[in-house]
Amino acid sequence: MNHTKGGLVIFTANSHPSSRELGKRIAERLGVEIGKVQVYQEDNRETRVQIQESVRGKDVFVIQTVSKDVNTTIMEMLITVYACRTSCARSITGVLPYFPYSKQCKMRKRGSIVTKLIASMMCKAGEDSTKPPTPLIHGFALDGFLSRLHSCKIWMQQPCRFQQKTDTEFCWFFLHPTIHRKPPMNAVIVAKSPASAKRAQSFAERLRLGIAVIHGEAQDAESDMVDGRHSPPTIKTSGAIHPSMEIPLLIPKEKPPITVVGDVGGRIAIIVDDIIDDVGSFVAAAETLKERGAYKVFVMATHGILSSDAPRFIEESAIDEVVVTNTIPHELQKLQCPKIKTVDISMILAEAIRRIHNGESMSYLFRNIAMDD
Repeated sequence: MNHTKGGLVIFTANSHPSSRELGKRIAERLGVEIGKVQVYQEDNRETRVQIQESVRGKDVFVIQTVSKDVNTTIMEMLITVYACRTSCARSITGVLPYFPYSKQCKMRKRGSIVTKLIASMMCKAGEDSTKPPTPLIHGFALDGFLSRLHSCKIWMQQPCRFQQKTDTEFCWFFLHPTIHRKPPMNAVIVAKSPASAKRAQSFAERLRLGIAVIHGEAQDAESDMVDGRHSPPTIKTSGAIHPSMEIPLLIPKEKPPITVVGDVGGRIAIIVDDIIDDVGSFVAAAETLKERGAYKVFVMATHGILSSDAPRFIEESAIDEVVVTNTIPHELQKLQCPKIKTVDISMILAEAIRRIHNGESMSYLFRNIAMDD
């Protein structure tokens, strides 16, 4: 990794010790020291930030991982960015390994697109960009509002293209510690539902592996359940269109039997996804794959939220290993479940920061960087 030019400052907020640890690793790779900043909570739970060194005319990168107290994490990020802006920093980039509220990127009935609000708040606070340091954005629905933030230089204004690049790149990161640099010929990429088939296809094409899709699994669509679109009504309509015509009785939709499209017998099945939180669907998919003769089942996701009893469910399931990155702290979950493995992404984040600071090509990073670099 080449050295960076002068004028680079890296700050880490105070949301979680892992945020400071990740920032320390990135700073060591870049050959710089962590910037001096004091972030703490007042007695009334207000967040206070004091920048303790000059940032005038410098490129500032604020690293913030998301802890369980998500709202405090966001406020620490916003206030730190605003403090750097009022201190006359030349540019400010938010390094968000996991974008908070990224699951709430679609309108559901009378809800709201919270991701849009968070991005707007960051721009208002003074961020010039939230560039590649956000490895993988959940869903493609961000396209509708990130495009309007073009004036704020949001690098994620084309999230579809961005997601495709980081999807395939992070696939190499996941597979490296588990099945080494070259995946075995008997491995197969698995989509646990038809909705995730496109993502699985991008992995499979990059690694030149086969693909399998689990079809017939129940979909957790909250809006469908609330709006009554999950199944048609079961009662005839009282009024007829014509005396000789009647609206036929509609019966509820029957869930199709679970089937696996593709050969997984005797193979290493690798289930890929962007977020693993509620592991129920992953556990069910692993059981289905083992019933179809899969030799081993790996789950590989970018962000390991693993809330509630997820570690216990994984430990008791047919899943052989779960591989996630350190975008979100999950030390306690690893203590509860030895199957959970972590891949450090400080290297790619450090290289992305260096290239942004030096004005170098980012496309080279996505095409050529590897774990051994």
